[in-house]
Amino acid sequence: MSETTAKQGHPKGLWVLFGTEMWERFNFYGMRALLTLFLVNSLMMKEEEASLIYGGFLGLCYLTPMLGGFISDRFLGNRNCIMLGGSLMAIGQLLLFTSASVFPSNLELAKTLMYVALGVIIFGNGFFKPNISSMVGSLYPKEEKSKLDTAFTIFYMGINIGAFLGQFICPIVGDVKDAGGMRDIHAFKWGFLAAALAMIIGTLVFFFLKNKYVVTPEGRPLGGLPKHNDASHFEEGEATKAHFTGQALGIAVVAFVALGLLFHFAFGQNLIYSLIYGSGLTLAGLILSDKSLTKVERDRILVIYIVSFFVIFFWAAFEQAGSSLTFIADNQTDRNFFGWQMPPSMVQIFNGLFVVLLAVPFSMLWDKLRAKGSEPISPMKQSFGLLLIAVSYFIIAHNVKDLGNSGLLSIYWLILLYLIQTCGELCLSPIGLSLVGKLSPKRFASLLYGVFFLSNASGYALAGTLGSILPSTGDKFKKAQELGINLQDVLDKKVVPTAEQAKLLAENQISDHYPVFAGFEIHNLFEFFMVFVVLCGVASVVLFLLTPMLKRMMHGVK
Repeated sequence: MSETTAKQGHPKGLWVLFGTEMWERFNFYGMRALLTLFLVNSLMMKEEEASLIYGGFLGLCYLTPMLGGFISDRFLGNRNCIMLGGSLMAIGQLLLFTSASVFPSNLELAKTLMYVALGVIIFGNGFFKPNISSMVGSLYPKEEKSKLDTAFTIFYMGINIGAFLGQFICPIVGDVKDAGGMRDIHAFKWGFLAAALAMIIGTLVFFFLKNKYVVTPEGRPLGGLPKHNDASHFEEGEATKAHFTGQALGIAVVAFVALGLLFHFAFGQNLIYSLIYGSGLTLAGLILSDKSLTKVERDRILVIYIVSFFVIFFWAAFEQAGSSLTFIADNQTDRNFFGWQMPPSMVQIFNGLFVVLLAVPFSMLWDKLRAKGSEPISPMKQSFGLLLIAVSYFIIAHNVKDLGNSGLLSIYWLILLYLIQTCGELCLSPIGLSLVGKLSPKRFASLLYGVFFLSNASGYALAGTLGSILPSTGDKFKKAQELGINLQDVLDKKVVPTAEQAKLLAENQISDHYPVFAGFEIHNLFEFFMVFVVLCGVASVVLFLLTPMLKRMMHGVK
């Protein structure tokens, strides 16, 4: 055990990674808070289109960690990938700043720059995210792996301090309205610039402190070039390299194409979402084809896959924060917060704030339960997380049930929703990161984090699909009334809009039909929120029932 670990409980390298991730999350969540509002108000996109772009962007951000993990494990190493990823994300934010600067005079150029910027951020995130997460687990000796739930909860607090700062500062400078409620559509660029500066700071923090503090318990630098690894870096008896046969790689390519086509044509998913779903299943199968896997390793990897499947439903519900919940905060919420009219993009800040306040208490709770020998195993904790998010949407669904088309939801109900969802997040997300660190064979560590993040990607893709079924909210009915159109009668097909009315509805981004999910029309916000109650509630119960089997497959890991 290193002297630093023994004296302080956690190695100093954890705090370096904490700081690096904090600034990166400032960058990511600050931009995320503004993205859909920027697309709708500045780039003149429909809310449905903005939700699909948002879901696709987030999904791809958690698809590319598969590529980043593979390149890190085989060629560049964790350190170089973190530096590369941080630099790319800073460049992407500067491109968004440029897009938000040129849109009034050249809308097409602004849209092109926006898509390029999102693409650069996607690849940057892919190099950054799996590598910094896998380094946390490598800081601890084998006999201290039980500390990983606590370590990742501390690390997760860093993520959410960054999220809180980003969701506070970027909206303050980027989501600006005057006294009359008119939004300054030119201000978004300053929010994107703030996000870029945060990413530059985070990359510099890691660059200057990595050699001194980000080291193994024995003092060796962590995350160097893979070609410099030797058997001493792995557990006794563990293979040091993956062995994928040419046949397995060929089958993986065919499976990827076939699955992508299946999701696109049979299930009606767009190309990006089909890519995400197909990639996740293909990579999972490829890893299991490795000939060097032992039975214990294979069982543990299967646990990662099973848990990852259920994580999809959590993120599909949780990530409504940046799309449907932001639109509801903008259009049908009384945002008076103790006399201050809060910007709609800032309402989601309460999630980051609650994580910062609750991460240490949750960490202490796991430590206390572990000391008593009564700590729930990781999959059971995650089932609790799914149950909590179902409860949060059940409460909000019943509070919007009687609002009608013109009533306003109190901001305090959204704050309660974020409080309950934060408790669920702390039971699921850091615990999932820790579980991958505890169960992964070292030669697959970054790649299996890539697989885990693919479940996030699939959840975000599903979040985009579900966000796009948000029914018309109060502002849409008011706007239609101003245009002389009874929107309720149009939606209920009591009247057919004239050609001129249909044109006015389209110009004002007002749908003339109810959205449909799984063959059912979504008539109001109550039905919309109940979709998440059912999805997450059922997932919670099933995962809970599977925990005894998963415990056996984990072979002693808790």
